[in-house]
Amino acid sequence: MAGRFEGKRALVLGVANRRSIAWAIAKRLSDEGATVAFTYQGERIEKNVRELAASVASPLVTACDVRSDEDLDRVFQEVADTFDGGLDVLVHSVAFAAAEDLEGRFVDTPRDRFWLALDISAYSLVACARRAEPLMAARGGGAIVTMTYLGGERAVPHYNVMGVAKAALDSSVRYLAWDLGFENIRVNAISAGPVRTLAARSIAGFTTMEAMFEERAPLHRQIDADDCAAAAAYLLSEEAANVTGTTLYVDAGYHAMGM
Repeated sequence: MAGRFEGKRALVLGVANRRSIAWAIAKRLSDEGATVAFTYQGERIEKNVRELAASVASPLVTACDVRSDEDLDRVFQEVADTFDGGLDVLVHSVAFAAAEDLEGRFVDTPRDRFWLALDISAYSLVACARRAEPLMAARGGGAIVTMTYLGGERAVPHYNVMGVAKAALDSSVRYLAWDLGFENIRVNAISAGPVRTLAARSIAGFTTMEAMFEERAPLHRQIDADDCAAAAAYLLSEEAANVTGTTLYVDAGYHAMGM
């Protein structure tokens, strides 16, 4: 449905390369009329993000460390300056856990890396939503989408502390939906099945996970980033005007199965 986001202003966090779910969502938003700003984390991926952003004529590409309140303040001020004080859409596709904590036992996770994973993967949504609120309120409301995973609801071997972080993220979506609903701001999550992204490759046994997924999901097929983009476009559009605090599963039905 072309034009659903005509005139809308969007900020997308979490693009790493063209295989990123965040990029698929950003491209979908742009294709349907949105003007999209981007953040990137670190010099290593800056070139990739800038090239992708240029392909959709983005007016803003800026560095962002979600662990820094000062950095987030700067980013959202830049967004306000770029978009005349308003924002309609926020896409949060940010998560991190140390590689060694995605290999061994969850019980062995050290305190500092536990809090690192929760800070980046869960609290960053809260921090971004707080700063997006006045910009969205200035536009009469808005929509926020974040990316989660079934590992926040069930124990998935090797997902470990990231699963705990996703559980915190899932709960944050519901509390944010309540808080921000008074400003007509909706907050939802997409729970995706295994997608071959840069982040996914850091999970031990990912290829085994993919094989089991295809065998046991009711639709017996893999999903890709474009499937997530289609779901995000719905949740971020006016077609979902009364959908908030919800997790939409894009996993070929895998979440519905008991084994």
